[in-house]
Amino acid sequence: MTLEHTNILSEITELRKHPHILDKQHIEDTYENLGKQVTHSVFFNHTTQPIQLGDDTAAIQQEDGSYLLLAAEGIVTDFLENDPWFAGYSAIMVNISDICSMGGLPVAVTDTLYAKNASDTKLIWEGMLAAANNYGVPIVGGHTCYHNDNKALSVSILGKSTNHLLSSFDAQEGDEVLIITDLNGAYYKEYPFWNASTTSSPKRLQQLAKLPYTIANNQWSNCAKDISMGGIIGTLLMLMNTSKVGINLNLDLLAKPLETSWNKWLVSFPSYGYIMTCKAENTEKIQQLFIDHEIECNRVGNVISERELFIQHENNTLKF
Repeated sequence: MTLEHTNILSEITELRKHPHILDKQHIEDTYENLGKQVTHSVFFNHTTQPIQLGDDTAAIQQEDGSYLLLAAEGIVTDFLENDPWFAGYSAIMVNISDICSMGGLPVAVTDTLYAKNASDTKLIWEGMLAAANNYGVPIVGGHTCYHNDNKALSVSILGKSTNHLLSSFDAQEGDEVLIITDLNGAYYKEYPFWNASTTSSPKRLQQLAKLPYTIANNQWSNCAKDISMGGIIGTLLMLMNTSKVGINLNLDLLAKPLETSWNKWLVSFPSYGYIMTCKAENTEKIQQLFIDHEIECNRVGNVISERELFIQHENNTLKF
């Protein structure tokens, strides 16, 4: 093993202590009071349907077999104070990504905003409206409350899908693992965020948002998850947890920005990024769909039964 390889593996080992990855490893704790699933009543046919907890959105099945998709995201106060425009933009963008990761289409969003006064929210609103316009998803209402010392923002989103979901519960042993990212961007300021959104055209953003929906409708995949805080590593760990599987990840097959180190890229949050699994016969179909839109779609490994994450670099393997 060369010194360079030793350093790369050492960097990746250090990611075990990264706070965003630690958060993802304990994400089950956030819904332990509800259990692993809840049920909802389908009033028109007097049945109940389960809703599994842990996916990017709640998937609420309808009488015709399609799904309503419901999700929400909150923005921390420091982000709102330090970069209010981008915080507002991000609140819309990340919700849309959650809907798309399920193979759905976003319908509309609502927001809840707390601040001292209306002028204190101007940049936040400008960011939210810019994202809503860019992605073609309207803000249809919500709640605003003034006379608060601290700013707070949460955004909820409604989406829809056909009867074929992309769910993080459905990775199967033997599936190939695809990592999908739009590298037509750059890091946003000092944040661990790869921005290919604010610099893109609304037409392109809306086209890209529909690609997972196309994959779901063609049933080329059963399983996907958007790459969120915690990056590729944190998102893989969450997918492994819900699907109760392990994954082999080969870094030699994964594209990244040339000047970015592996330990930075593997915990970065891309504006357009998904992890998807599929049967081998569908890999080329999915890859070609993304290639046609200038998006990286790398086959980086496979799903295994042993519930561990193995990371390969050249001829070396690290059990994360």
